[in-house]
Amino acid sequence: MLKKFFSPATLLVLLVGVVGLALVLYAWRLPPFTSSVESTDNAYVRGYVTTLSPQVSGYVVDVPVKDYQTVKAGDVVVKIDDRIYKQKLAQAEATLASQRAALNNSHQQELSAKANIASSQAAVTSAEAALTQAQLASERQENLARSGVGTTSVQEQAAANLEKARAGLLQAQAALEVSRQQLQTIVVNRGSLEAAVSSAEAAVQLAKIDLENTLVHAPRDGHVGEVGARIGQYVTAGTQLMAVVPDDVWIIANFKETQLQGMEIGQPVTVTVDALGHRKMRGHIERFSPAAASEFAVIRSDNATGNFVKIAQRVGVRIRLDGEQPAIADLQPGLSVEVSIDKTAVPEQKTASAQ
Repeated sequence: MLKKFFSPATLLVLLVGVVGLALVLYAWRLPPFTSSVESTDNAYVRGYVTTLSPQVSGYVVDVPVKDYQTVKAGDVVVKIDDRIYKQKLAQAEATLASQRAALNNSHQQELSAKANIASSQAAVTSAEAALTQAQLASERQENLARSGVGTTSVQEQAAANLEKARAGLLQAQAALEVSRQQLQTIVVNRGSLEAAVSSAEAAVQLAKIDLENTLVHAPRDGHVGEVGARIGQYVTAGTQLMAVVPDDVWIIANFKETQLQGMEIGQPVTVTVDALGHRKMRGHIERFSPAAASEFAVIRSDNATGNFVKIAQRVGVRIRLDGEQPAIADLQPGLSVEVSIDKTAVPEQKTASAQ
């Protein structure tokens, strides 16, 4: 019947058109090919890749690790020549000993000053007694002179002794004040000596830190990347020596903004790993990026100039892999994966609360 109205060529063109239309509808997930499952191949394995750098300068004397070797937290991966830093530590410790000796000498000076004050106080007491005696002697001679018994020369001698005793008292009091001021000077200078000791102690601690930093340690358990440090190489603070990759990994899937509606934290995820023969793994949505990926670009596009073409932006979705999956140990940061999320699935936290 169709042959009566359509030629074979026309039927072939119609068939090709129908197939092409079906493919377009399927590619764009338009009816009747709509699905609650969202997928993307713009997804990668991520991990904490830590680049190790020294904090001190010097020549590398030993590199105990090799490329891709397993390391534990605290393992030494690079040794830097520490002879200069040992001498700096010894110099700082000698300075600290000198400052502490000066502080101890200040305490000894304080004891000596207090003894001088006591001696000066005794001298004042002695001068006061001498003045009292001279006053009594002078008064006695004055009484004798008035009665006509005493002589003028003796009276004059008594008056001179009285003035001498008064001068001696003033001298003793002045010496006492000098001793007190000397003690005050010692106490005031004590603060600067204590500050010098604290500064010397800090210098010793800094020297110890620099000496410890001649050994570069692995910050976490993991594997080292390609080792860039070489024996005899002169390195400075910030020189990249190698990278340490811990075993903790996760997935970052960049979905289009049109795919996000219906996604929730806790929904189950299926991850297909290209490098493991398309092995499937399980996971859950952990959290969403606070902004589209374009907002984190170093050079962001300015859509306010020129002709505008709307482009669907992508938003990063962090996926936590479920535990007890042996294949997790084979994942390495940077590997490509494919991620599928069924938006009708109940999130993990809602399932737990329902139970």
